[in-house]
Amino acid sequence: MNIMTIGQIARNSGTSIETIRFYEREGLIEKPSRTESGYRSYQPDVTSRLSFIRQAKSLGFSLMEIKELLSLKFSPDTNCGDVRSQAEIKILDIEHKIDSLQRMKLALVKLVTACPGSGPTTECPILEAMETKKLG
Repeated sequence: MNIMTIGQIARNSGTSIETIRFYEREGLIEKPSRTESGYRSYQPDVTSRLSFIRQAKSLGFSLMEIKELLSLKFSPDTNCGDVRSQAEIKILDIEHKIDSLQRMKLALVKLVTACPGSGPTTECPILEAMETKKLG
């Protein structure tokens, strides 16, 4: 067995030691065995799990969703359709976020257009709109 230290796992995976410890606490990676002196001893496959987590995060999955994907990956009762469903749910979530961001942008564009860019802040239409909740 090629047992690795947390530092080796961190270097090999491009993940910080603190992040690895956090993922352990959150149950995304298994708690490693410990040496007699108390150091963590990792199996080399932890590196690929950390890569999986990093890639899933880059696709917008939350840590809770990643935990669910990992459970699907290792469950004998699931298939690709189950994973696809999770990905489709994430696509809808992303589309809602995009819509929300577009609404925010439009509201800000209207506010910036209404602002002359000079004068006292007591007469600033941007600040006034935020205070009076007239942002739509």
